[in-house]
Amino acid sequence: MADLSVLTGGRAGDGINSAGLLVSHLFNRMGYSTYMYFDYPSLIKGGHNFTITRAADTPIGACRERVDVVLALNQDTIDLHRDLMHDRTVVIFNSGKAAGDGQGVPVQDILKEEQAPAVMGNSCMIGALAGATGIPFTVVEEVFRKQIPRGLGKNLAVARKGFASVKQVHRVEPRGQEPFPLLSGNEAIGLGLLHGGLDAYVAYPMTPTSNLLHFLAGVAEDYPLTVVHPENEISVILMAHGLAYAGKRTAVGTSGGGFCLMTESFSMAGTNEVPVVVVMGQRTGPSTGLPTYTGQSDLHFMLHAGQGEFPRLVVAPGDITQACTWSARALSLAWSCQVPAIILVDKTLCEGITPLLEGAFPHLPEGECPAAPPGGPYRRYAITDSGISPMLHPPVPGSAVKVNSYIHDEAGITTERGDVTVLLTGKRLRKGETLRRETGVMDPVVSFGRDGAATTLLCWGSTLPVCREVAGRLGIRGVQPVVLSPFPYEQLKAALSGTERVIAVEENALGQLRMLCARHDIAVDAAVLKFDGRPFAVEELERRLAEVA
Repeated sequence: MADLSVLTGGRAGDGINSAGLLVSHLFNRMGYSTYMYFDYPSLIKGGHNFTITRAADTPIGACRERVDVVLALNQDTIDLHRDLMHDRTVVIFNSGKAAGDGQGVPVQDILKEEQAPAVMGNSCMIGALAGATGIPFTVVEEVFRKQIPRGLGKNLAVARKGFASVKQVHRVEPRGQEPFPLLSGNEAIGLGLLHGGLDAYVAYPMTPTSNLLHFLAGVAEDYPLTVVHPENEISVILMAHGLAYAGKRTAVGTSGGGFCLMTESFSMAGTNEVPVVVVMGQRTGPSTGLPTYTGQSDLHFMLHAGQGEFPRLVVAPGDITQACTWSARALSLAWSCQVPAIILVDKTLCEGITPLLEGAFPHLPEGECPAAPPGGPYRRYAITDSGISPMLHPPVPGSAVKVNSYIHDEAGITTERGDVTVLLTGKRLRKGETLRRETGVMDPVVSFGRDGAATTLLCWGSTLPVCREVAGRLGIRGVQPVVLSPFPYEQLKAALSGTERVIAVEENALGQLRMLCARHDIAVDAAVLKFDGRPFAVEELERRLAEVA
């Protein structure tokens, strides 16, 4: 087996996401690289859910257009996904809830024989998948022991009977490679924030970052970490301001609609120089849009959100390893440069599941910012060459630590004087240049594919994995700016040097990265755009590239 895709589908509430994750663990345990995509409607209850797990013997991070095995927990899974099947697709279905061509598994009879609850029907189907793909049952046992130790005996019993109920149709050979930890993008972001010294996380649940709140709440007892779920997004960012002012490294999580409510306070972080980090998960808009589907249409909103002019850090990691790395760096840079920061991700990255590779946890500088001696007059906004002022956190005996959202002087006292306005504006802008120098040595632009190729794919965010795979297949070059503010002009210009044709690949309707490049006199010759809420499939991107070649 070099490449195999499995679709697992059923009714919402049937544990489809968990079943798909178990499929991923089976292939991961066999030594394959895996990627899992989760698709579900915006319903409180009901509707059709499905996952696609792809396994390959080379690193991957995107789906193919067709699947090789369908694991159908109900009839809808067969009826709704015929367009994803090819003439050799094998359908394995729960014969008590579906019918058709393929291999039926008598799930209800097996559960009755083992006196097992209905929830264990998924274990039976996972066993059947292993039997049909030639995965040894010992691997099923290893995965179940790690992933579902509760009720292990009965789960293994029904899985074994599912395993024996089907004929083998594929042969998944073991590759002898140690499995990597499988994580969602949200979990990788959480680990990166913790590596960066996260003290507090504040969020109101909003797809696609809701699971980051759940993950950090679940590990809070293992770290000196405070996790708070306030009543709304305005409370979220204001609470983050208070925590950061008090010296706690704080991040918040939201999506576009929630960030709309945060923008006034986000610009307050720009003027009062309180470091606040926002994990901003994009989905299809405008407004509510498609709240459980993906998109890349909020880039320019993030670059310009808030009134007035102030420096900000915007990073857009492309896979979960980058998500871990740059979440740590974003938190560290926000504090060292005293600026607000945005980790710009999307539904595909947040909820997709892939292996976390080595090198995800970066070395971070020791210090934060200049220290001020306590016990005397304190100028929170003291003028410095770098724009970064000494920072104290209350309580400090003998010193008043003032922050101010108005125009203020160096001590934080409100003023309306024009000369002070100019002085403090210049100070803030110098922080932007300091931030540019700091990010400039962190590889803000990533290159991949064939050096010297005449054609270059220009991508950002979660389009990285599919562009990386397609660039390798077509023998072309790829470039990804990870840092989008401050814009890494010099590094991006160098990465594109020598190319004859630059094609931007984006999941929005206007080509927002292309527009950003044009503002900086970097020419992009063509764009391949997708904006239906679904990520690019590998063959789809290849076909679309041929149209603009």
